Amino acid sequence: MKMKMTKPTGRTLAGHPGSSSSNMTASATTTQGAGEEVVLLSGGNPQIAKGYGDERVQKYIEAMPGWKRHTGELLDQLIVQAVPSVEKAVKWNSPLYGVEKDSWFLGFHCLINYVKVAFFRGDELSPKPPGRSKQRDVRYLDIYENDELNETQFTDWVLQASRA
Repeated sequence: MKMKMTKPTGRTLAGHPGSSSSNMTASATTTQGAGEEVVLLSGGNPQIAKGYGDERVQKYIEAMPGWKRHTGELLDQLIVQAVPSVEKAVKWNSPLYGVEKDSWFLGFHCLINYVKVAFFRGDELSPKPPGRSKQRDVRYLDIYENDELNETQFTDWVLQASRA
């Protein structure tokens, strides 16, 4: 099943540079999130105090700018459906997901033009997520505004990653 993030462009799964982007600039700005102002860092990533639990992750997602909020909501929903007992935290201004506290298998982060999903042991997944990392085990999935997320593949990666 594929979920359209916004308008379809024919690109699937991994995004490409040059897609239309948010209106974020290189300087920090603020947005409303969870009833309070949240600082957006230079790349458009919400600055959320570190902490454990769903409440902290939901605060991060609520503060994601523009179309990225819907993407964050969808990612969170798919992760929880795949791994109902998932542990959550926000550290380093990124939501993290794991099978036990402080043992994370996935995280995501807002950048100016896309949301970067990191599979921390992604090199063990089959097929491997498309984005390479300087770290041998890590693989990325970059989601741009008009990309279609292959929910079936993403969910399969989440299940594999939670068992790795």
